Amino acid sequence: MRIMGLDYGSVTVGVAISDALRLTAQGIEIIRRKEENKLRPTLRRIEELAAEYEVDTIVVGYPKNMNNTEGIRAEKSKEFAKMLHRRLGLPVVMWDERLTTVAANNAMLEADLSRKKRYEAVDMVAAVLILQGYLDCLRKEG
Repeated sequence: MRIMGLDYGSVTVGVAISDALRLTAQGIEIIRRKEENKLRPTLRRIEELAAEYEVDTIVVGYPKNMNNTEGIRAEKSKEFAKMLHRRLGLPVVMWDERLTTVAANNAMLEADLSRKKRYEAVDMVAAVLILQGYLDCLRKEG
């Protein structure tokens, strides 16, 4: 069984999947929607990917403020996680994602990707960083 990592944004969801041994995270897709509140197709696609990759846990990025408070995005992410749990019946873990988008952009800058390619891929790279952080933590605890 694998773990899925999600970077939930207002119009995109970056998706990453662990390998079968749960050691590494790989980006697989960016789900785009036309309107922020139109979540049915997004949830359906996540459900399809979860079945395809035999996912047993989902990790959703938790965008807390730098001072550890919760803002609107954190609340929306928690609501999204609850929807996922109700729809898929899988455990959904919230994972602190502070600075993952910054780290994703920095990694892509170092890889010398164009601005357009960085813009297109940042959510998926952020999902990889969220999931990899969770996987690393599991190994340390285990």
